[in-house]
Amino acid sequence: MTEGRLVLGPFNRVEGDLEVHLDVADGVVAAARVNAPLYRGFERMLEGKDPRDALTITPRICGICSISQSAAAARALGAAMGLTPPPAGEAVMQLIHAVENVADHMTHFNLFFMPDFTRPIYADRFWHGQALDRFTAMQGSAQRAAVAARAELLHILGLLAGKWPHTLALQPGGVTKAPGARDKVRLSTHLRAFRRYLEEVLFGAPVEDFAALASTDGLKDWSRGDAGLFLRIALDTDLENLGRGAGRYLSFGAYPLAGGHAFRAGVWDNGPQTLETSAIAEDLSHAWMLGATAHPLRGMTLPDEDMRDSAYSWCKAPRLDGRPMETGALARQVIDGHPLAVDLAIRGGGVLARVTARLLEIARTQILMEDIVRDLDPAARFMEAGSLPDQGVGAGLVEAARGALGHWLRIEQGRIASYQIIAPTTWNFSPRDSLGIPGPLEAALAGTPLRPGEETPVAVQHVVRSFDPCMVCTVH
Repeated sequence: MTEGRLVLGPFNRVEGDLEVHLDVADGVVAAARVNAPLYRGFERMLEGKDPRDALTITPRICGICSISQSAAAARALGAAMGLTPPPAGEAVMQLIHAVENVADHMTHFNLFFMPDFTRPIYADRFWHGQALDRFTAMQGSAQRAAVAARAELLHILGLLAGKWPHTLALQPGGVTKAPGARDKVRLSTHLRAFRRYLEEVLFGAPVEDFAALASTDGLKDWSRGDAGLFLRIALDTDLENLGRGAGRYLSFGAYPLAGGHAFRAGVWDNGPQTLETSAIAEDLSHAWMLGATAHPLRGMTLPDEDMRDSAYSWCKAPRLDGRPMETGALARQVIDGHPLAVDLAIRGGGVLARVTARLLEIARTQILMEDIVRDLDPAARFMEAGSLPDQGVGAGLVEAARGALGHWLRIEQGRIASYQIIAPTTWNFSPRDSLGIPGPLEAALAGTPLRPGEETPVAVQHVVRSFDPCMVCTVH
C-alpha cells in the first residue's frame, strides 16, 4: 500500500489486544493512532476494598510482570502506612523484581522481537538462514536455549517468592521469606548457571564486556553470540533510523537499595532533569473515559460507555508537565547515564536503541543480582510490622521491564477510596492529548516505510515490538 488508511490488529506476539490505525502517503506512515481496545477495570474493582487486597488483586493485572505490580502495590501501601522495609528485606525485594525484569527482557528478545526476521520477506538477506535456525517460532535453537535458561533463573522466584506469577512474598514491610545460608548458596548457583547462558549464547563473551560498551560505533563492532546476530541484522535493515523517538525519557528509578537506586530516577529532555512526580497528569481527551485531566491521586477511571467519536482508545494519555514521555530500558539506561545508551538516544533512539538497551540491561542487572546475593546476611531482619491507617495516601513508583509503573492509593475510613495505575505501556502507547500531541509510539511510527503491496507492514511491526507492549497492563 502506498496511499490510504490501514488498520493493523490484532498483533501476534504481543501481550493483550492492540490495533494500530495508519494514514499512509507516498509509501510511508504519515500519521498513526494506537488503540487499546480492551477495557478491564481493575482500578474500579479495588474501590471499597481493604487496602491489603491490592497485594492480591493488582498482580492479576498481568501474568508477565506481576511482580512489578506487587512491588508497586507494596510500596504504595508502605507509603500510606509510613513503613519502610529494612535494608536486607529491600535487597531481597529488588532481587525478586530484577529476576522478573531480566526474564521479561529475554522473552522479548528471543520470542517476541527476533522471530520477525525469519519471515520470507527477508529470504534474500545474507543472515536469513542463521535467523531461521536461531529464531523460528517453536523450533529455533536460540529460543530453546533461552527458555531453558529462563527456567533456571526463575528457580530464584520459587526459592524467594514461593511461586510466580502472583506471589504474596512482597509486603509493605519487606519480604515473607528470610533466606538462610543454604538459600544463599542455591541463589549463587542459579545465577552462575544463568551467567553461563549469557556468556556462551546471548553475548558470547563476559557480561562485563557488553556492559562496558561506550558508543554506538563500538556496539556495531560486536559480532559474538545472538547479540552479534541481532546487530548484523540491525545494520543491514537500518534499525538505527527506524522508529526514532522524540528524545524525552522518564524513569522512576530501578532497584532502590541502601545506597540509592541501582539505576537512577529522573527525566531526560535534551539532557538530564529532575523528576517532579507532582507534574504527572492523565489527559482524557482522546480516551473513552469521563472526567478531567488530573494527577492520579485526584483522577478517576469512569469508562465512557457511549464511546464518543472524538476518542479512539481505552488508554488514557499520561503526560509529565504536558509532555509525552518514553519509558523502558532505554529510558532507564539513558537517565542512569550509561554512555552507550546516551549515544544511542542522541542518535535518534530508534528500534536499534530500544532493543540494545534491553540487552545492556540484562548484562548490567546480572552483575547487580550477583552483588545483592553476595552481600546477603542471613542473620539480618527482612520484615518490619506496621498497621493500616483509617486515612492516608501513598504512591508506589517502580520500574517494570517495560518502564515506569506507578500505583497511587487513597484510603478513607480504612477502605480504598481511589486506586489509580499508570503502566509503562500507558505512557508509550498513549493516544493524542488535548493539544493533538501524539504518544511516543504514535510519534515513532510517523515516517515508517511500507513495501509495495504490504498489508501487515513488517517495518511497522518492528517499531511496535521495539516498545515491547503489554496491553493488558495499559488499561488495567
